[in-house]
Amino acid sequence: MLAMTSRSIIGLPHQRSFDDLGTPLHDVTFCIIDLETTGGDRNNDMITEIGAVKVRGGECLGTFQTLVNPGRAIPPQITVLTGLSDVLVSGAPRIEAVLATLIDFVGDSVIVGHNVGFDVGFLRAACTRAERPPLAGTIVDTVALARRLVRDEVPNCKLGTLASRFRLDHQPSHRALDDALATADLLHLLIERAAGLGVVGLDDLVVLSKLAGHPQAGKLRMTADLPRTPGVYMFRGHRDEILYVGKATNLRQRVRSYFGSDDRRKIGPMLRETQSVAHLDLPDALTAEVIESRMISRLLPRYNRAGTRADKYCYVKLDVDSAWPRLSVVKNPSAKGLHLGPLPSRTMAHLVVEAIQTAVPLRRCTVRMGRGYTPPEGAPVCSAAQLGVALCPCSGTADPTAYASAVDAAAQALAGDPRVVVDRLRDRMLDLADAQRFEEAAATRDRLSALLGAVRRHLLVDALRTAERAEVSFGDSTWIIDRGRLLDATRGGAIGRALPIPPPDVCATDVLSREQIDEALCLARFCDKRADRLVVRCSGTWNFPIGDRVPDLAALSVRAA
Repeated sequence: MLAMTSRSIIGLPHQRSFDDLGTPLHDVTFCIIDLETTGGDRNNDMITEIGAVKVRGGECLGTFQTLVNPGRAIPPQITVLTGLSDVLVSGAPRIEAVLATLIDFVGDSVIVGHNVGFDVGFLRAACTRAERPPLAGTIVDTVALARRLVRDEVPNCKLGTLASRFRLDHQPSHRALDDALATADLLHLLIERAAGLGVVGLDDLVVLSKLAGHPQAGKLRMTADLPRTPGVYMFRGHRDEILYVGKATNLRQRVRSYFGSDDRRKIGPMLRETQSVAHLDLPDALTAEVIESRMISRLLPRYNRAGTRADKYCYVKLDVDSAWPRLSVVKNPSAKGLHLGPLPSRTMAHLVVEAIQTAVPLRRCTVRMGRGYTPPEGAPVCSAAQLGVALCPCSGTADPTAYASAVDAAAQALAGDPRVVVDRLRDRMLDLADAQRFEEAAATRDRLSALLGAVRRHLLVDALRTAERAEVSFGDSTWIIDRGRLLDATRGGAIGRALPIPPPDVCATDVLSREQIDEALCLARFCDKRADRLVVRCSGTWNFPIGDRVPDLAALSVRAA
């Protein structure tokens, strides 16, 4: 009952991994599968016949065909449709005896079918019942491809209709192998049609099969010349204005994905406005991320929500030059005082302030107090001081020594050493949890998390800036970084070329500007994550990785025995 034929299968080169989605279609091995079953319920109905065809580059490499004993009666209507009867399949093997051979035949091929979800669903259910790993791999549905490519030429996209209208070499007959052969013919026809939309690789075909009736699918032609290399892409509108900027490790694959599964609300309107897609070839993904950041900050594309985020950045300031320093959130750093930031939002900045104020009793009032400040007679004690969570110098009740100690702890936290503040917050959080005051414990945890995140950002950027000018190599890529700015990038020893968007000016202050933080963090996180694998030469001090200088929140949430 089991039949396999082959044409020179032995000695064929091993199919390349489809993680490399740019595999040219003529190099892809497809396995077209069709099943006959006792009904349409994958959990209760059973397989009665399997047919499969393996093809590559238009050539049939082999076929697989077998009847399967379903272990139950075949309904009369199925017998009428397929010609398969209980008598015909009674001597056939059970599906458990067939699966291993079928899976070996499929191998690492791309699985194809007409309404392939039906066939794959039945096979996966059979694998589950047989306690085998489920059938996996890249899947392409010829129904979806037909709806995208030839729907206007046919009354429907049934396999029989398509085979008849396009005069395929094989005609379906509701028998598994015949239907698989007809589907293979259809696949080749659809691949030829898809070439007109710039579909030349497996990734293109997979995306196209998911488009179905995407209203902007015709604009796929704009992506035909995009390379499968790292870079930055730009969607342009009617007046050639840049609507959106993005980065990609594979430009072609990323841009084409917008026409498929990307269902973000802004994507539809953006694609309707798009008239062209431009790109910049870049040597690596890190450089692409940096250039994307520069372009967004300078061009402010309408569909980049992140394009205006620098305007929302702010700093936490401790005015250490005043008589009684206090914390505040400021838009721009000043020449005096200690600053932490820039931070991505006022929400985060206020959480950092609350974290420090929870741990150390800095004043919370906004009364101006110079060096010669004398509290007025009968000045009231502020509410925070009455609750015992702050000192109150404006009423004359604060001890200068105790206040100086609180200022020192806060200054250390802003400078990247938050140990005193963190220890006190951790103890408070755990005490509140033990007392079952869970909402207060959660609020303390959020403040602690914000503080740890802000300090980590500070240490990352500080480590990059103290390196001064650095030549950083990873694999065959090399980057020239100067005080938080990317100056040049090369790959494979190629001669360096100027980056398409020049770096920002050197920041002359100790505090990084709001416009420079994204690029500096991008570079710093890269260096920190791969610190043990980088080859570095620098004119300053190399402090990566920052390691455990910032405690882990999860570890802090466990009380020591």
